[in-house]
Amino acid sequence: MVRLARWSLHFYKLAYRREIVWANAVEREGLYALLLLEGDNGARGVAEGTIKATWSGVSPNSLKASFEEVLMPRLAGVDATIGQPLWKLWGGEGEVELTWAITRQPPAVMAREAGEVCEQYGFRTLKVKGGQGLQTDLMAMREIRAAVGEGVALYVDANSAYARDEAEAYVKAIAGAGAIVAEDPCALWPDEAFSALAAASPIPLLVDRNCTSVLDAQAFLGKGEASKVALSTKPGRIGLSEARAINDLAARRGAKVAIGLYAESAVGSLINLQQAAALAPAQTLVAAEQTFFLELQEQVLATLPAIGAGRIALPAETDLAALIDWGRVRHYALV
Repeated sequence: MVRLARWSLHFYKLAYRREIVWANAVEREGLYALLLLEGDNGARGVAEGTIKATWSGVSPNSLKASFEEVLMPRLAGVDATIGQPLWKLWGGEGEVELTWAITRQPPAVMAREAGEVCEQYGFRTLKVKGGQGLQTDLMAMREIRAAVGEGVALYVDANSAYARDEAEAYVKAIAGAGAIVAEDPCALWPDEAFSALAAASPIPLLVDRNCTSVLDAQAFLGKGEASKVALSTKPGRIGLSEARAINDLAARRGAKVAIGLYAESAVGSLINLQQAAALAPAQTLVAAEQTFFLELQEQVLATLPAIGAGRIALPAETDLAALIDWGRVRHYALV
């Protein structure tokens, strides 16, 4: 049995290569928390979290206090033995197919980016960030399709930008433009309006923003056919255990899931992709979204993971802490 001997929490900022426009924020850098656990046998483990006021609602100080006063005391008697990578422990494959997310920009710029990343990395699935107005979203779809050809799947995440009475027309419009999935076209709640939208939609609805627990997942799955309702499980937002519980529930109901991005750095991507690797291909709605780390010009990982043919190989090491450049952790530390 391995007992927790020491732990430490590290905060750092990493610059992006360009300005990123999210639905609720405009950023040029990301703030991250890195947890290091050390066992009494010398074994180590790490976890990384994304800290954004508009996403998680926590600050470095509040997170630190929660770990010190609530979480870590409860781990004092827990057996921390693992002995192998999570993806292998969970019976998964060591390679994962990936999606690239194109954030909000003018359509021509989005199309140019789509062409470049598909050529460089071989992505076969693109997530298009909508919410710039129906005509702009459709123009982006058309220009991206022209840039990447017919062999790349496209889906649209509007980040709840549209009114509920606009959602049906919006979903049908993007489906007509070639989208295979509509993610959060409006604010989605597990009610009769959602049931009606799912029934009318020609493509699956992917629920993201308001699906943050197993209880949420149960509610949404009870409001539509399994072929029409899919769930975004973001380990970076809700943790690996809750995300896996939602995956299991969806599998029992015959629904599909997507492993959503949470603006992870390279470290967080390798951690959260452990869950994606353990999913059966038939259960995944689209390829995993953990590619945002390519938007960062700074990293704490010593060597970036390679992406080829739209796929990434996960490390065989159990100790991901060994892959981190701890000098960079100190260099980019929040002061």
